[in-house]
Amino acid sequence: MMDAIPPESDDVGETIPPMTAHAVSVSLPTWKANVAYEEGEEWVLSRMKTGYPRSVLLAFGIYSAKSPRFFIHKEIEAFAIAIAEKYGKLGERAMLFPSHVIASRCVEFFFHQVPELVQQHIRILDLVPATEKARSEELALLSPKVSAVLYPGTEFKTAKAFWQHSGDGISSRRAEYCYHLFKKGDLVESSTPGEGSRFCKGPRRYQRKTSIDSSGPRDGSTKVTEGHDPTQFVEERFGRNLDLSMTVNAKLAVRRRIAGSLTADVGLPEALALHKDERSLRSVAGFSEDDVYLYPCGMSAIFNSHRNLMAIRGPLKSIVYGFPYIDTLKIVEKFGPGCLFYGFGSSEELDDLEKRLIGGERFLALFTEFPGNPQLRSPDLERIRKLADQYDFCVVIDETVGNFLNVHVLPYGDVVVSSLTKIFSGDSNVMGGSLVLNPKGKWYTQLKQRWDYDYEDNHWAEDSIVLERNSRDFVSRIERINSNAEAICDVLRADSRVKQVYYPKHSPTRPFYDKCRTPTGGYGGLLSATFHSKQDAAAFFDNLDSAKGPSLGTNFTLSSPYVILAHYWELDWCESWGVEPDLIRFSVGLEETSKLVKTFRDALDCIPNSG
Repeated sequence: MMDAIPPESDDVGETIPPMTAHAVSVSLPTWKANVAYEEGEEWVLSRMKTGYPRSVLLAFGIYSAKSPRFFIHKEIEAFAIAIAEKYGKLGERAMLFPSHVIASRCVEFFFHQVPELVQQHIRILDLVPATEKARSEELALLSPKVSAVLYPGTEFKTAKAFWQHSGDGISSRRAEYCYHLFKKGDLVESSTPGEGSRFCKGPRRYQRKTSIDSSGPRDGSTKVTEGHDPTQFVEERFGRNLDLSMTVNAKLAVRRRIAGSLTADVGLPEALALHKDERSLRSVAGFSEDDVYLYPCGMSAIFNSHRNLMAIRGPLKSIVYGFPYIDTLKIVEKFGPGCLFYGFGSSEELDDLEKRLIGGERFLALFTEFPGNPQLRSPDLERIRKLADQYDFCVVIDETVGNFLNVHVLPYGDVVVSSLTKIFSGDSNVMGGSLVLNPKGKWYTQLKQRWDYDYEDNHWAEDSIVLERNSRDFVSRIERINSNAEAICDVLRADSRVKQVYYPKHSPTRPFYDKCRTPTGGYGGLLSATFHSKQDAAAFFDNLDSAKGPSLGTNFTLSSPYVILAHYWELDWCESWGVEPDLIRFSVGLEETSKLVKTFRDALDCIPNSG
């Protein structure tokens, strides 16, 4: 029998932002809704219109029978079901990837994890445009192809592990486009398996040439016309009908923004013309956009960093330093010989590492975040760099939370990765990731050669164009968000009902952050807080008038009971590393500061008086 639907659940499962077909967050507006999701209650699961695409809603690698949930965008899921129904055997499922090469890695993972599988049990199906549809003015801009791994449905756990940890599945926009072709019979099985490099013009709605600036203002103030599907309206107005001939330039502009050599908030033609007159904010000699690589998402950038480092240096153990985004830990555990985990990110742990190195232990790389999530602690990058140079391991830094406008970490890393889905985009409607190589790094020559040989650009054209437009005002948004986050931090720190506030400015690791802070940089838009009891935390969260769901770096304030949502089935493990189960994380947005302050104070006033 279905659980009764609580009255506060009106927004449960709604996309964040609302009416956005490719939203990357989902509304879980109450503490009860978050717990109910994790425990699989039907009143939540049945209402999910979307989910966080990188499975933050999955219990991060904890494959308990109690937590079978695994969110794949509904467009991707429908496409996968249709492929399995047409080409699969009884009981088979399909997992979709943008290239044969990536699908082959998934197959290799299957055989590593489930050795008893035989070749007949798992195979790759390459879908490409039909021959008569393959000639197009759009050339290679779209490359509407998909490689499906067909596998026994009983092995879904293995398939989802690769999809989740690698980050290399297809995007929802690619799925939408290719599924449309598939249903018309214009996307067919390749006659040359593994080739899949032909192109087509695509559905008629993409053929109209429009300006990428024609989608209107960000405030969304235009009225929806009667009889027009509201979700379709929002997506069309904010990114669907795009001039795909602009893809190459859009990707170049995105790479230049990541390189720090393009900061102006102007249209694409002006942006590309301005580039030569701007100096890179990265401030590393010899650095350019040629050292920047785009990936489908931030997780893909991390996964491919680890994979390529092993290809260069062999299958050595890695180090994960600081409490991480958990998929990073799972990658080095599942796709290599294991790792040394330092979950506190403390000086004492670096002391232990140094003793191991002196004793002869050797490692592939050290993976760390700057600052970490959700406690916003900053690692001692200077000391890590010295150890890396002395004992020959690479340093991979995830700068997603800090972002390069606030912190300059490239001199300390061999590889710097980031999720562009977050603050770089801000609009919560597109995914992307970046990877940057340090031209002054000790391993640069080997890394550059490897990436030039191995790299595939699988960032879908439509996603690239949306990402370029979203990121134009990146600089001004960061400044506003920095300021708002500090104001909220001050409100929380001043209230005795709050147990502890985590923010780089007030962290014991602030000296390490300040050493990397740029001259105009702030302390970022992410902070967390704990309360004196679970009841207090729930009362505050339920009464906080903000969007509530997974992800971070949105232009609007987004809150979540992060540990409950991300680690529900491993709360004791989190506590063993000093991360409290009832911690609430806030990604602060662009709202008017005074209104935002009032919103948080009002929620604090809803905490019941103790005693």
